[in-house]
Amino acid sequence: MSKCEITFGKMKWKNPVTVASGTFGLEYAELFDLSQLGALTTKTITPEPKAGNEPQRIVETEVGLLNSIGLQNPGVDEFIKIDLPEYRKFDTNLIVSISASSINEFASLVKKLDTQPGIDAYEINVSCPNVENEGIAFGTDPEIVFDLTKKLRETTEKTLIIKLSPNVTSIMDIAKQAENAGADGLALINTLYGMAIDVETRKPKLHNIIGGYSGPAIKPVALQNVYKVAQAVHIPILAMGGISSVNDALEFIIAGATAIAVGTYNFVNPLGTLEIIDGIQEYCISHNISYKNLIGSIQT
Repeated sequence: MSKCEITFGKMKWKNPVTVASGTFGLEYAELFDLSQLGALTTKTITPEPKAGNEPQRIVETEVGLLNSIGLQNPGVDEFIKIDLPEYRKFDTNLIVSISASSINEFASLVKKLDTQPGIDAYEINVSCPNVENEGIAFGTDPEIVFDLTKKLRETTEKTLIIKLSPNVTSIMDIAKQAENAGADGLALINTLYGMAIDVETRKPKLHNIIGGYSGPAIKPVALQNVYKVAQAVHIPILAMGGISSVNDALEFIIAGATAIAVGTYNFVNPLGTLEIIDGIQEYCISHNISYKNLIGSIQT
């Protein structure tokens, strides 16, 4: 797929398709060679192991999925010992998604991971609470996003991708602050807030009541966020949010995304990423347009 190679930060991708954090694991290697992806993105890793939230943690809705997993993961030390060697077996870029409770904790996490070979980029999950700021999520405050990104930029030379939440007043202001502080790229959008109620018991279906909403229904919301942010920054965008077909992926690329990530659709069609990779190339050939010229080619 040489015609659709891209540069994202300091990485060279063989194609513009990866997977969304938390929706795709190494078990997919039983179905296809993961080296075919432009990049692999891990589940979010934290400094210490997290058991996650109590069940029920996943609820299927009419047009998507609600989840309240709670960042369940084995912690960075176990990730380095067990998972990282397995990820290194694949000939593609590796993006490690990380989360922490303070700016210094984020920096320490990156510093530890930076000593390990085989990591190409970090996706910084800023949707988690900042314990130093009264529990307010990092990603809702442009100044905190700037400070966090600046600190991490000083900590690593690897590609830094800041993952943005749509649950904010102005995603463009936050995107610009991440860019100003030295981010190499942006990932958007993270999940929307949502909930579901069992009308027979009149109780929330999720144990935590409110969770992250993903799937086809959020695509229009994600698409307009990507379009707006693409007008505001000069760094590449990794777009995600309800992508379930090659046409969905193309919409995001035309809106200004350099690359796309498939999330919830992986649960529906485990081979969906490969179909989207092939479909993008076929589109470029049939429309006689280079991938580079397709990015942001929306006509308004």
